[in-house]
Amino acid sequence: MAITRTFRLRPAVTVALTLPALATTLVALPAPSAEATGRPVSTVRWGPCPGTGLDPRQECGTVSVPLDHAEPRGPHIALAVSRLRSEKPEARRGTLLIIPGGPGNPGLHEPSRRGKALPQSVRDAYDVVSFDPRGVGRSAPVSCDLPHEDLAMERLRPWPAPDGSVDHNVAAGRRLADACAENGGEVLRTVSTRNEARDIDRIREALGERKLSAWGVSYGTYAGAAYAQMFPHRTDRWVLDSNDDPDPERVARGWLANYAVGVEDVFPDFAAWAADPANPDRLAGTPEEVRPLFLALAARLDREPIPWPGANPEELNGNVLRQTLLDSLYSPRRFPVVARVIAAARSGAELPAPNTSADEAMQNTVAASAATICNDVDAWRDDQASYEKAVADSRERHPLTAGMPVNVMPCAFWELGPTERPVRITPHGPSNVLLVQNDRDVATPLAGAKNMRAALGDRARMVVVDAAGHGAYVDNGNECGDATVTRFLLTGERPARDRYCAS
Repeated sequence: MAITRTFRLRPAVTVALTLPALATTLVALPAPSAEATGRPVSTVRWGPCPGTGLDPRQECGTVSVPLDHAEPRGPHIALAVSRLRSEKPEARRGTLLIIPGGPGNPGLHEPSRRGKALPQSVRDAYDVVSFDPRGVGRSAPVSCDLPHEDLAMERLRPWPAPDGSVDHNVAAGRRLADACAENGGEVLRTVSTRNEARDIDRIREALGERKLSAWGVSYGTYAGAAYAQMFPHRTDRWVLDSNDDPDPERVARGWLANYAVGVEDVFPDFAAWAADPANPDRLAGTPEEVRPLFLALAARLDREPIPWPGANPEELNGNVLRQTLLDSLYSPRRFPVVARVIAAARSGAELPAPNTSADEAMQNTVAASAATICNDVDAWRDDQASYEKAVADSRERHPLTAGMPVNVMPCAFWELGPTERPVRITPHGPSNVLLVQNDRDVATPLAGAKNMRAALGDRARMVVVDAAGHGAYVDNGNECGDATVTRFLLTGERPARDRYCAS
């Protein structure tokens, strides 16, 4: 059966968007020059930040950007931005922009969250700034108005049926694409990596900066690389952390496929931890026993799910267990989550409380993520038979991910885009990029990061850290890796060649 796209879009409706929760706005007044004042002058009117648990010094504001950058005098939307100012103004050298991941993750609280992990010397040298990308959080948020059951991660990630069938994935993908076309509105049609790069440049202008430094993490590495490709003369010191494969023919389809590699890369770390005699959540006597133990339990739960009150869905089936494993491999700090679920399911004990997100937040994240990956590239249009073959092959080679990474996504039925070709990352531009990467990363495995390194050529150097997890800089305690990135941010000095930082 061929995958076809038969639904039609509603007529486009122009919408006006505001940020009522943020009382601050962009001031349309000419700013004094940096030369006249001795430091860049922002045209953002800064005020208090919404939310709790934030650094009390964090400020928030908005930047107005065109809904369509090709029509700069047309409708605009407001992007929510935040900053922590340099803690030592006399040492300040610029702005460090944290580019959030996802796609679809908010960044407004990143200066308080990630910023506090930065070394004091970096916090002295930079204003730390971040933002909610368009369509996300407080930046004209989008939603596809999906039913609760379609917000389950087991359904959003295209896990095949226990027998390998993809029929329900085709139905779910079509349903999500249809809902986004019907309910997503004008902003959803404009969410893309190219537009995020253009929005970042508007933020740079509003901050009064001639150039930006950046710390892009996860999807933020691709968005950051796209900005460096589109606006190379506006980049200063560019750190890309946990790198996506920038293959312009596949883009996010390649990122999804890389989960099969990433899970295999990190699972041995989990197995060693799960067999450690000193571990209170120990599952097996040896690391070699952990994989067959997990696969047997997943197969049993495929046949006989058990109730899991409060979860979505409210049962622990084989695919929910596989998704729980994938989520837990993002960081060794999360290993106990899946270990306790495995132990309870095997013994018949009560399952731990599920880790769930509010539907409202999930609606926004899912819509923005789907819009980004589907508007970026037209690479998902295979027929169903092609997906079935790819899933069958992947299930045999990578049983831990059971074919999910190569399965059909809503983009196969997407009618909103893409309207532009994806950004091709090239070696042309200033040599001011430092890649930092964990050796074993479930979401952005080293194999894909090496493709980013190759695409950038001599513009970049790469530091690989002997660690497992997603997120390398100031995240896993590797002194060599952290010192290399910090030195680059403070002095611009990169290693003469790529380097490996042992644990």
